[in-house]
Amino acid sequence: MSPERLSLLIIGGYGTFGGRLARLLGEEPRIRLLIGGRSLKKADDFVADLRSSKGGAGRLGSNDLGAWLQAVAFDRNGDLQEQLRRLRPDLVVDASGPFQSFTDHAYKVVQACIELGIDYADLADSTGFVAGVSGLDAAAKAKGTFALSGLSSLPALSFAALQAMAPQFSRIENVAAGIAPSAHVKIGLNVVKAIASYAGKPVAVLRAGQPAEGRGLIDRMRVTIAPPGVAPLASRTFLLVDAPDLALLPRHLGGLQSTFTGVGTEPQALQRLLSLAARLVHLRLLPSLQPFSRLLQAASHRFALGAHRGGMFVRAGGRDRDGRRLTADWSLIAEGDDGPFIPVLGVEALVRRLLEGRRPQSGARPAAGELRLADFEAAFRRFSITSGIRLDYEDEAQPLYRRILGDAWQGLPPALAAIHGGGTRLASGRARIERGGGLLARLIAGIIGFPAAGEDLPVAVRFVAEGDREIWTRSFGAKTFRSWQAADKGGGQPLLAEVFGPFRVLLALVPEGQKLSLIVRGWRFCGIPLPLFLAPGGDTYEEERDGRFHFHVEIGGRLTGLVVRYTGWLVVE
Repeated sequence: MSPERLSLLIIGGYGTFGGRLARLLGEEPRIRLLIGGRSLKKADDFVADLRSSKGGAGRLGSNDLGAWLQAVAFDRNGDLQEQLRRLRPDLVVDASGPFQSFTDHAYKVVQACIELGIDYADLADSTGFVAGVSGLDAAAKAKGTFALSGLSSLPALSFAALQAMAPQFSRIENVAAGIAPSAHVKIGLNVVKAIASYAGKPVAVLRAGQPAEGRGLIDRMRVTIAPPGVAPLASRTFLLVDAPDLALLPRHLGGLQSTFTGVGTEPQALQRLLSLAARLVHLRLLPSLQPFSRLLQAASHRFALGAHRGGMFVRAGGRDRDGRRLTADWSLIAEGDDGPFIPVLGVEALVRRLLEGRRPQSGARPAAGELRLADFEAAFRRFSITSGIRLDYEDEAQPLYRRILGDAWQGLPPALAAIHGGGTRLASGRARIERGGGLLARLIAGIIGFPAAGEDLPVAVRFVAEGDREIWTRSFGAKTFRSWQAADKGGGQPLLAEVFGPFRVLLALVPEGQKLSLIVRGWRFCGIPLPLFLAPGGDTYEEERDGRFHFHVEIGGRLTGLVVRYTGWLVVE
């Protein structure tokens, strides 16, 4: 083994998050990776599986393809100093938990590491544990070690996102954050136990600038997670959770008026039942939900319904440097099984910094602000994870599509940006129109006023900005029909709403190279929400070709078949 290797012990190294961290670092040849836990057999099995997945074999403790892997027994209730002296790690990462359950001698692992001059980091999500680690700051500085607590989604990533948005503000007045895990991700028992520990119990928040008591898994806010440039998650309710941000934000931001951290799980019907159970605790009809943790975990696994996508958001509101009201929204979407890697990316970034000789300052403290958003974004690129920021100036009118797209607007091709540039403008060109032949399709086309079928028709579109909406008047030959568009912010949702007669269709704007796709995410008839699977849809997009704006609009549905399809090009006059 090379003496230059960083020796890293992961407590809970074969668990839900520790195992993912080990997989991320398993290919790094500069690391001696100790997979620790109470069960040596489970650690052995995990190491064997990890070697197999990497294509490696060989004697215990060696791996020519990456990290030096070793399974070790580690009991946090045993003689910690003896175990740490024997294993000789340079860095200990505690990925076990639930940290909410650590009461007596909660910091004994941290203290043992400090006393032996070993660096420490953890994935704690307990408000009290993360905030309280600062009590060991002087001892850590005296030993020249660091102890970073909460190097996870909340607060490490949430604070990194907040720091990225902070330069836009002169004063931040409210902050909300939330995590929306994919319904298909198997939630670990320790995570469920942590949530159950404060369900229905008081949670410290800020309201109107004053400390207040929220209600765990009862208080709520509705949000749609929608990074610029990708289809958003379905709008959902987030229930209040006890996260370290709630204690740390008032320390970092003067003048803060309100705080919220939440979780939004799918299916939402199951989350509503969980919230109802939390109310029974609040009413003291149940002492706690913790005895039901295994049942809650089993239910979440059994009823895994919904899209295999997860996400996260951080939203800040306040005043910009010119005194205007501003809302900044950072959001993230992870596809498939990539979401559960997000909580360990902060530790991975820390380890890679250490390998490059970049060491955090000595001391014990929460990990809020320890990493930059760029550290996480570099890791996101290795996964199907998309994130971005939107700025919404409430007192300043911006072009409709620019408000919805956020920073994805900068990537639009010039021809598309010109069409959607705002104000009153006129564009003209040529078009081809197809009409559906079904009775219902013809009836709907007649109600809305779609033109008849035709080839190489002259087309003109007049765009008129009227308050927060745009009126589009389309003329195909002698036939004219009109619709209007506006931003739909149901649950903070940056979707485009287009209204044709009695129909209101909600569309996600998704840039894809030179294209801007418009994907149906909901619809209403006379204000009544209708099932999404019956929504009018089709292959609808805009693109730049030969310097021109080209459109391809397809409207149809399961019940109607094709209603209308019109394609062609426009040039702004």
